[in-house]
Amino acid sequence: MKELSQQAGSALSGAPQQWHDIDWCRVQRNVRGMQVRIAKACREGEWRRVKALQRMLTRSKSARYLAVRRVTENQGKRTAGVDRVLWDTPDAKWKAAQGLKQRGYQPRPLRRVFIPKTNGKERPLGIPTMTDRAMQALYLLALAPIAETTGDPNSYGFRIERSTADAMGQLFISLSKKASAQWVLEADILGCFDHINHDWLIANVPTDKAILRKWLKAGVVHKGQLQATDAGTPQGGIISPTLANMVLDGLESQLKQHLGVTRAKKLKVNVVRYADDFVITGDSPELLESEVKPWVEQFLAVRGLRLSPEKTQIVHIDQGFDFLGWNFRKYNGKLLIKPSKKNVKAFYRKVKEVIDTHKTARQEDLIRLLNPMLRGWALYHQPVVAKQAYSRMDYRVFLKLWRWAKRRHPNKSLEWIRKKYYQTQSEQNWVFATTLMDESGAKRDVGLYSLASTPIERHKKVSGEYNPFDPSMEEMGEKLRMERMLKKLKYREQILRLFQSQKGLCVLCNQPITKETGWHDHHIIYRSQGGGDSLNNRVLLHPICHQQLHARGLTVCKPAPSGAL
Repeated sequence: MKELSQQAGSALSGAPQQWHDIDWCRVQRNVRGMQVRIAKACREGEWRRVKALQRMLTRSKSARYLAVRRVTENQGKRTAGVDRVLWDTPDAKWKAAQGLKQRGYQPRPLRRVFIPKTNGKERPLGIPTMTDRAMQALYLLALAPIAETTGDPNSYGFRIERSTADAMGQLFISLSKKASAQWVLEADILGCFDHINHDWLIANVPTDKAILRKWLKAGVVHKGQLQATDAGTPQGGIISPTLANMVLDGLESQLKQHLGVTRAKKLKVNVVRYADDFVITGDSPELLESEVKPWVEQFLAVRGLRLSPEKTQIVHIDQGFDFLGWNFRKYNGKLLIKPSKKNVKAFYRKVKEVIDTHKTARQEDLIRLLNPMLRGWALYHQPVVAKQAYSRMDYRVFLKLWRWAKRRHPNKSLEWIRKKYYQTQSEQNWVFATTLMDESGAKRDVGLYSLASTPIERHKKVSGEYNPFDPSMEEMGEKLRMERMLKKLKYREQILRLFQSQKGLCVLCNQPITKETGWHDHHIIYRSQGGGDSLNNRVLLHPICHQQLHARGLTVCKPAPSGAL
């Protein structure tokens, strides 16, 4: 491992001359160090120092490289803006990083697209150009430490190492005990991203005001027509979720100050927020209706927002409410969290659509399409009371696939169809599966993922005080990252073993492999040169490190074993 580090270090020494010369380990260390300093100055209230450090970071080469890397590796890397330009070559990425400067920068209008929502309506997205996305990613590097430091403790949407499961865990803490609050204000903001007041944003978000104003006023192109943007921050921009979070930060802390911290605790007032959806608990409906709700409406009005009349309601916990795809309800005094009916219906609709649009597909291809969907849905609901929902969904999917199979062979007997499409596996009959031959001639079974086989596991919630830019919480963050990656990889046995043997680090740059960075399963000796598929011949690399390895002709070796994790 030491030899590898020396080899990579010597190969990447000196100032980079092209994209694949960049030392990503040094880049991330430089940016991380500056972000930690920004967060420290923010905690100490030294805002002039914060501003100076932000300016240094946004003008640094390391931050520019990292910004370009982010927009060329995320899901939107193949989606162009109004200029139809993509950065899909190393040369284009290198030129983009060199040209990413504030002087003379003028953002282009957004390209308007619409994506369907679960209620049948459409959600508008604004797609910035690659240059604008990279500039947003650059300034987000300087804004994120402040957003994480000043954010509400129980705000869980679009934040580092926080998820919907963490919000669910906090609600369980707030509602599960016998003495917990019995009443809930379930709130939803009407078109949050579309109505945020620009003047409030510019006055209150600690970033470059001129750049922020340009982004907000850039306009939108829809059907060839340029439309002005007088309010809101576009869904689709990299920095938009953080801006929306900062607009709503203070909902929890300021409400408790308004009520009085001791009184708020006595009245069992707790706020749990995920993006623009939030829940406020209280010990009486009168408190929520006459005191909490008016204050929330006033808080939002200053920011140009208002509550949705249809989706905002005050309910008793015995009646239950839906939040983030789950139903929270007490049965005889016991809080049970289950997949919501709306979430179950929406998921089945997606499964049905896949089956209906692949009536003539091969069985193994249909299984490969359905398995990631089924596994993803099962893992989302894994921390809650979902066994009954799993079994019901398994049955509904079974009926749909049985009709799919019968339709293909109208002149065959039911027994013939059963033998062709179904197997018995692990004492389980009627498994939708088939047997395939691999390249070596060995037989292997490919079967549909069983939702009911997913074990229920309690989610370990992140601390509300966790700040990824606080060095004193570094160990907590590393432990949290490893636990969640190991859980994510549990059903990918070989990748999991590689991840554990490498202690969760990329072999080339020695930086953490995360859900955000992704990974590439690399063969040390290429298969074309006789290398096998055994774990001894494979390592996990970041996608960017894998490209760098091939472009520069570098080699890696298997890290020496150092005991179990």
